[in-house]
Amino acid sequence: MLEIKQLHKSYPIGDSHLHVLKGINLLVKEGEMVAIMGSSGSGKSTLLNIIGMLDHADSGDYILDGLPIKNLTEKKAAEYRNKFLGFIFQSFNLINYKNAMENVALPLYYQGMKRKERQELAMFHLEKVGLADWAHHLPKELSGGQNQRVAIARALAANPKLLLADEPTGALDMSTSYEIMEFIQQLNDEGKTILMVTHEEDIANMCKRIIRLRDGVIMEDTTIKQVRAKQHV
Repeated sequence: MLEIKQLHKSYPIGDSHLHVLKGINLLVKEGEMVAIMGSSGSGKSTLLNIIGMLDHADSGDYILDGLPIKNLTEKKAAEYRNKFLGFIFQSFNLINYKNAMENVALPLYYQGMKRKERQELAMFHLEKVGLADWAHHLPKELSGGQNQRVAIARALAANPKLLLADEPTGALDMSTSYEIMEFIQQLNDEGKTILMVTHEEDIANMCKRIIRLRDGVIMEDTTIKQVRAKQHV
């Protein structure tokens, strides 16, 4: 599903360079649920951005679903993002003036789907996250947990191969975090491949594998016994 070989990334700082990723090797198979952990500056966000095609590596190989991701134009990167990836962010990244259904339908608009089909599919996914009754509410009229569920529905709308979650529970209280994780685990149970950046051990333990980064290298890559979020809800 996802293969990374000898990935390097540096950023210019004044006259020198900050070497953020130092030869990352990573293989994620279809249906896995992987947590990426590491302190601030360890390179986890940079790695997620490269996987998400929001940034590019200096050198190394990145293959997604058999397709080499290299030297993409912005247009091509946007096309691949829409085709392969679903994003869930800590800050939800919803459009404030669009209601829940319009937010969920957005990726489908970029895919060129007709309005009626977009709305039907958006409603299907809102129903899936238990928010069909809130379809016509704006983000400011929803709780944090509800907004994150709208964001998850949006991430699922285009049926991505891979879900990328960047601190998906970071802005939520503990009880709501576990509810969201229960839902994300259900998606994984249904076969979705999920890659998640988190700094919270209890959230990472709800995945099936934990990768720990330090100073741009993978220090540890462990398959774990998954803790089910439902036990905590």
